[in-house]
Amino acid sequence: MKIFKNITILTVLIALFSCEEYLDVVPDNVATIDNAFFDRVQARKYLFTCYSYLPNFASMNSNPALFGGDEFWVIPELRRRHFSNVQNLALGFQNANDPYLNYYEGSLNASSALYQGIRVCNTFIDRIDEVPDIDSNERSQWKAEAKLLKAYYHFYLMRMYGPIPLVDENIPISAEPEEIKSIRRPFDECVNFVVDLIDQAASDLPNVVQDQIDDMGRITKPIALAIKAKVLVTAASPLFNGNPDYISFANSGGELLFSSGEDIEKWKMAADAALIAIQEAEEAGHTLFELNDPSLNNFSEFIVRELNLRGRVTERWNSEIIWGDSRNSGTTNTLQRYGQARLINGVGNAVPQALAPTLRIAKQYYTSNGVPIDEDITWSGRDIFAYRVAGADDHLMVRPGEEIPELHFDRESRFYADLGFDRGAWFGQGRLDESDPYYVYARVGEISGKKAIDEYSITGYYAKKLVYYKNAFSTGNNYSVTNYAFPIIRLADLYLLYAEALNESGEVSQAQAWIDKVRERAGLAGVVESWNNFAINTSKPSTQEGLRDIIQQERLIEMSMEGHRFWDLRRWKKAIELMNAPIQGWNTDSGESKEEFYTVIDLHDQKFDMKDYLWPLRTFILTVNTNLVQNPGW
Repeated sequence: MKIFKNITILTVLIALFSCEEYLDVVPDNVATIDNAFFDRVQARKYLFTCYSYLPNFASMNSNPALFGGDEFWVIPELRRRHFSNVQNLALGFQNANDPYLNYYEGSLNASSALYQGIRVCNTFIDRIDEVPDIDSNERSQWKAEAKLLKAYYHFYLMRMYGPIPLVDENIPISAEPEEIKSIRRPFDECVNFVVDLIDQAASDLPNVVQDQIDDMGRITKPIALAIKAKVLVTAASPLFNGNPDYISFANSGGELLFSSGEDIEKWKMAADAALIAIQEAEEAGHTLFELNDPSLNNFSEFIVRELNLRGRVTERWNSEIIWGDSRNSGTTNTLQRYGQARLINGVGNAVPQALAPTLRIAKQYYTSNGVPIDEDITWSGRDIFAYRVAGADDHLMVRPGEEIPELHFDRESRFYADLGFDRGAWFGQGRLDESDPYYVYARVGEISGKKAIDEYSITGYYAKKLVYYKNAFSTGNNYSVTNYAFPIIRLADLYLLYAEALNESGEVSQAQAWIDKVRERAGLAGVVESWNNFAINTSKPSTQEGLRDIIQQERLIEMSMEGHRFWDLRRWKKAIELMNAPIQGWNTDSGESKEEFYTVIDLHDQKFDMKDYLWPLRTFILTVNTNLVQNPGW
C-alpha cells in the first residue's frame, strides 16, 4: 500500500499563507517537543494531548450525529443562540465555502482539527521511545493508544468525507510545497490502513483499565476491536461498497476512489471482526446492563425494566459501556438538563427541556407485541391519532383519566423508557413512589409546556433516555445532575452490528439470535416468534431482505438518541429516503386544549440530496492544494 506522508491541510495553510507559526499542541509549561519527551510525566501529558482531539460526543453543538439529522429539533430562538452549527446541517444549509463542523481542518468552538490530532499522534509514536524512565510494557501500551487514536481519527474523517489523504508520518514544515500537497486515496486503501493500525495496536492494549478512577475512557483492547468492527461494517455498507453513484469518482491522478460492484466478502470480514470484538468484550466483563439495586426489589416488573433500560445509557460506567466519553468537554450535564421535562413549578432555566425528539422517532418504536405499528395485525385499522382514555392500570405509562392519542398506548418498554410525552408518567427524579409518579404536562401554560418566552420542547417529546433517573428536583427549585460517561460504543451496538453482518453474509438464522439478545432485555419475544404471532407478514424474519429491514429498525430503536441514526442512515443509503420529509411534532407553540395540542405540525420541510452523504471540502483548500478533488455534488 502506498501511503502519502503528509501534514495536515491546516498546517499547510498556516505555513504557506500566514505569518503565524504553527504550534503543536503540547502539555502545559512545556516549551518544546524535546521537553515533552524528557520524562514519563511530560510524555503522559503529551499522550493525553492525543486524546484531546476526540470529538465531543455529548455536545449538542459539535457532534453532527446528535442534532444534525432528523432525531431532535429545538425551538428557533434556542437554535439561533446555541446550536446553529449542528442544526444548520439538519436545516440543509451545508455549503462548501465555509462547511459546518469542518473536522477536516477544525473550526472555532465546534469541531476538532482531526488532521492536527493525527499529527500529534504521529509525533508521540515517533518520540515515545526516547523517554528514559518508562518501562517497556507501559511504553508499548502508550504507543498502542496513540496508534488507535490515529486510526480512529482517520475513520471519523472517512465517515464524513469518504476517501481521504492518509497521514502515516509527519514531514517537516520546511518541506517543499509539492511534497506536502496531499492526495485522496481509494476508500478500500483507507480502510486497510486503519484496520492495519488497529491490528498493530490491539495486542499491546489492556483488556481493562487498571485505574478505574483516573483512566476510565482510555483505550482498551475491547475498544480497539469494537472500532475495527465498526470500520469494517461501514466499509461493507451500501454507501461505500459498490455504490454506483461513486463509480466514476477519481482523485487528481485519475485513480478511481471506489471499487465497482458489491463485495460480499467485506460483510464476511465485518462479521468475523464483530464476533471477535464481542468475545473480547465479554471476556473483559462486558454484559448487557441489568440494574442491580436491592432498593427496587418491591417495585413492579414494568418499573424495574424501565429503569434498567434507562440505565443502559445513564448508569455511569455500567457493564455494557465498552467505550464512553467522560472528559470534562464531554459532560452530560447539559444534555440531561435539556432532555429533562420540567416536572415541578419554578425550576426555570435550570431545566431548559428543549432537547426534543421528533414525532418520526416516536412512531418508530414497536408496539407492545414487538413489531412495527404498521405491521401489527392487532393495530390494523387503528387510528394512531384517535383519542383513548387512560385507565387505572395505565398509571405507570399515562395519567389515569387523561384522553390522549392511541400512539402513546400499548407500546414496547423502550418507548416509555426513552421518551417523555404529554400526560405520560415520568418515574424517578426524586419521586420513587409507583402510586404517585410524576406526569408530564406539556400543553401551553402548563408546567412542562411553553410559558411566555420560556424554553420548551418544540415537538412535545422529551429525551428521557438521556436522563439519569436519580437526578432530582430539590428545594430552592434546583435540579441536581449526576454526570455519566456518554456511550460511544456499547455491547448492544456490537450485537446488532454482528447480526447485520451475518445477515448480509447470508447467515439469516444465525443473525436472528443476536437481535433476540437485545430484544429480550427490552421484554420482547424473539423476532421469529413476534412476527409469527403478530405480524401481517409472518415470514419476514426468515428472508435476508426482511431481516435486513428488522435489523435496521432494531438499531434505530435500541441506539436512538445516542448519535448512531445519523451515520446509519447514511451508510445504508436510506437518508435520501427518510430525510426528505417534514420534521413533525405536536402543536406545542399554541396548543392549550387537548384538541389544539394534538394537532400534527410541520416544523421544517427537510431536504436531503445525494451530495449530502459526504461532507464538502472547503473550497479554499482546493485552490491551495490542487491535488485534492471535491466530493461529488459540491
